[in-house]
Amino acid sequence: MDQRTLDARIQRYYGGDFDEAARLTTGAVGRAELARVRELVATRLEPGSRVLDVGGGAGVHATWLAAAGHAVTLVDPVPSHVEAARTVGTFAAEVGDARALTAADGAFDAVLLAGPLYHLVTREDRLLALREAARVLRPGGHVFTVVISRTMAALDVVLRRRFTDLPGQALVRLLETGDVTDEIRNPEGEFPGGHFHTADELADELAAAGFRDPWVTGVEGPGSLALELSRPHDDAVEAALLLARQAEGDREAADVSSHLLGIATR
Repeated sequence: MDQRTLDARIQRYYGGDFDEAARLTTGAVGRAELARVRELVATRLEPGSRVLDVGGGAGVHATWLAAAGHAVTLVDPVPSHVEAARTVGTFAAEVGDARALTAADGAFDAVLLAGPLYHLVTREDRLLALREAARVLRPGGHVFTVVISRTMAALDVVLRRRFTDLPGQALVRLLETGDVTDEIRNPEGEFPGGHFHTADELADELAAAGFRDPWVTGVEGPGSLALELSRPHDDAVEAALLLARQAEGDREAADVSSHLLGIATR
C-alpha cells in the first residue's frame, strides 16, 4: 500500500465513526495501555516540561499531561481531532504531519509519538518522523514512541479468522517485514494499519534516527492477550498491569504485548 492511499484511509477512519478516546478509556486493553503510557512517560518528565504530542488525536494524553503541569502542544493530521482537542482548553492544538513539524529546533523537552509510526509504511518515512522529533527536542530531551507489536498483529489475524482460511503468504510477509496487506486488514473496523514493529526493529529505528540509548518495553505486558480475549473486570486489568511492570524492559517479553514503547534521548 502506498502512503498516499494510507493517508486517505487514516482521514476516513479517524475522521469518521471511530473514537480513539473511547478505545483508551473504556476497553480493557485500552485502559491498560493508557495507564502504562502514563506511568512510563510521567516518571521521566521534569516538572513543567514542554511536551509535543504528535498524533495526539482528540487529546487523551495531552489532557493528563497538561493537568500534571506540563506545557503541551498537540499535533494531529485529522482536523476533527484537532477541533475536539481545542475544546479541552488546557493545551494548544494544531493540524500537522509527524514528518514535517512546524515547531522550531530545540523547542521541546519531550516528544510523544503515540501512533504516527504505525501509520507510516516505509522505514524512510518513519525515520523522517523520528528525525523531526529529534530536531524539535532540546539536547537531552526524550522521545516516547508507541507502536503496535508485529507478533500480536499476526495473532489478531489468526484469532479473528478462527484459525480457518488463513492468508499464509500475507501472514509470513507480516511476520517477516511488518507490512500489512489488504488481504489481512480487518474489514469490520478498517483499521488503516501501515507497519507493525518488533522490539528490536523499534530500537534500531530510534538509533538510526540519531537518538541515544534506545530502550523498548511492552506497554500492556504479557497479559495483554488475556485482556483481548475476554471482558475482564478491573481486578484483571490491575493484574495485567502488575505483570507488565514485572516484565518492564524485557526485550523478548515486549513482543507479546499489544503495544511497544520506545524511549530514547536526543
